[in-house]
Amino acid sequence: MNRPHDSAPGSSPAPAASGTTDLITTPVTPGLLRGALDLERTEHGVLPHRLPARARAQCADGQLAIAESQPSGVRLVFRTRATAVELDTLRTKMAYQGAPPRPDGVYDLLVDGVLAGQGSVTGGNTLTMDMMTGAAETRPGPVGTVRFAGLPDRVKDVEIWLPHNEITQLVALRTDAPVETVEPGSRRVWLHHGSSISHGSDAASPSTTWPALAASRGGAELINLGLGGSGLLDAFTARAMRDTPADLISVKIGINLVNADVMRLRAFTPAVHGFLDTIREGHPTAPLLVVSPIHCPIHEDTPGPSAPDFSSLAEGKLRFRAAGDPAERAAGKLTLGVIREELARIVRQRAADDPHLHHLDGHALYGPADFAELPLPDQLHPDAATHRRIGARFAELAFGPGGAFAAGRG
Repeated sequence: MNRPHDSAPGSSPAPAASGTTDLITTPVTPGLLRGALDLERTEHGVLPHRLPARARAQCADGQLAIAESQPSGVRLVFRTRATAVELDTLRTKMAYQGAPPRPDGVYDLLVDGVLAGQGSVTGGNTLTMDMMTGAAETRPGPVGTVRFAGLPDRVKDVEIWLPHNEITQLVALRTDAPVETVEPGSRRVWLHHGSSISHGSDAASPSTTWPALAASRGGAELINLGLGGSGLLDAFTARAMRDTPADLISVKIGINLVNADVMRLRAFTPAVHGFLDTIREGHPTAPLLVVSPIHCPIHEDTPGPSAPDFSSLAEGKLRFRAAGDPAERAAGKLTLGVIREELARIVRQRAADDPHLHHLDGHALYGPADFAELPLPDQLHPDAATHRRIGARFAELAFGPGGAFAAGRG
């Protein structure tokens, strides 16, 4: 069992925004957070980041800045006998010009590992993107509060998983009993990197993204570097993974390289080798699992880029299409089929000298038969049911007997 540290420093009674009195305000410090690699102090509170400051400084891409500051897999973890918990946050919610409104982000509250409550906040900032022009506009809004009450009156471990799809500044944590930090314990740390599918895309909630579900089934502590639109073999991401303590590591490579159309096969192969080399500098013997893309019909044999299908907006939906030409494969343009084949070859080559390197074909997680049953609603991203399926399969294939992450391998 995890053992508590001393009570978190700086706890003091304060009235709650909801009108409840005698709640204790506890500062949000790194010791209360899991899954973040950096914590930035802002005028409102603290902002968790999933990439360190040095990595953020090496890329001016707005897409990455949004993705890494959306706290997928980031959660507050503490021990308390509190029956009421309140969290003040300032969210930044994404909106797309002409597209249907996105649902509010969800906070999952777990008690001793079991989901015990969900909620959302109101207010906050709204960042509206115009996909045709690339223009963006932010409309400011007030701090909101999510409240959980009626929790069991006993000492328990509480986790609050932050919305995976909303930038979330943490303003204040209040409880009706003192809070203690919790040691990580003996669970192995799993560091994962991928695209928006790993980030969470259209999962129902932050603890039900496929990596979160797989981590729960595999008994691992998740650090999720799934970065929507930004799984691009960036060297600064590899260095961040190199420098992050972890027992188990996986990289899911492919779809963003195709739908962003950023490189050809000639550049792809050495980029994969370089990415893996960098990770191995910090983790020379950790189980390292290379995962190829799940099935995505529009890009199986057709290169990128991906483009919004604006005609779908008339139906109140947004779908994507492949804007490349299959004939361009001859010139080295990437498709998912090409990437799967090359990743398998690279891992076979490297595994001759690296017995801790493993490969998992993405079709084993979600293949053509799965698409026929559970199609990708927008042609790119899985829905909540598909996240559950992928998470269960990854747990079985990676954490199960004979898997790359099976007990005893890390």
